[in-house]
Amino acid sequence: MAFESSPYKVFAGSKGGAIAQRICDHLGCELGKVKVDRFSDGEFAVYFEESVRGHSVYLVQPTCPTSDNLMELLLMIDAAKRASAYKVIAVIPYFGWARQDRKDKPRVSIGAKLVANMLQGAGADRVITVDLHADQIQGFFDIPVDHLYGANTLASYVHSLQLEDLIVASPDVGGSKRAATFCKKLHDLEGHEIPMVICYKHRPDFNKVSEMRVLGDVAGKNVVIVDDMADTAGTLCKAAEVMIESGAKSVRAVVCHGIMSGPACERIANSSLEELVFTDTIPFETERCAKVHVVSIAAPIGETIKAIQEHRSVSNLNIR
Repeated sequence: MAFESSPYKVFAGSKGGAIAQRICDHLGCELGKVKVDRFSDGEFAVYFEESVRGHSVYLVQPTCPTSDNLMELLLMIDAAKRASAYKVIAVIPYFGWARQDRKDKPRVSIGAKLVANMLQGAGADRVITVDLHADQIQGFFDIPVDHLYGANTLASYVHSLQLEDLIVASPDVGGSKRAATFCKKLHDLEGHEIPMVICYKHRPDFNKVSEMRVLGDVAGKNVVIVDDMADTAGTLCKAAEVMIESGAKSVRAVVCHGIMSGPACERIANSSLEELVFTDTIPFETERCAKVHVVSIAAPIGETIKAIQEHRSVSNLNIR
């Protein structure tokens, strides 16, 4: 089907260009043209350079810092609605502010709920996102949310390494469910049970880990640490160090979102990790760190778009 007669169009924000192009390559369509005009005071405006009237419009933009990326997505949603788009679907590979998902102490904001309200207020009819920090964030929306997981893509990569004596580790107790899911994915690929260990950590403040211990035996094992994101990478590097001290043969980490802020690249380069693997939900230049390997999650997102357009179930695409 030619792009001009297609019932949907795909556009990308400033941070979504690379993954959006891969999504379009998978779909066999062209990436739509949208322009961002910036003013000297920092304000900016977006507009579509082609008609979207009557189309389902997919807007690809991770809402990673800075907040300009979120604002750009909101403006694109608003522009598409005002241009008479049939449906506006926000494709958010990385959903920022998701770590603020509950009131865990007095007088704090719940950022994830606020962002959900903003997206709906701007006019989004649907959201496609990948590996939310907490599954229950889907409940903050009153519109459909297609929640995809990076586990299949990352497990396929680990399987391709053909590692012997493989064991999966969660860097904290809270991530044990995610690690258990990864074990199941590897079991389906490897054909045998994959054991799991858990790290216990004490975090006195944001992005700081003061103490960590391994609950389980990793001696002589090739360890794969599983987490949802690598921000400053302090937890991952500390976990790798503890694993090696506990007798692990090798340690690598797989995460969905490579935020890689602050000292992350330097920490990873100087750590005990063999490699850090994450998906392309956030743009990252691999030249910044030789130990980083990026795998694409564009195909599952593309298949989700196909399923939505063809009114098919997406359950087999987003199931853990």
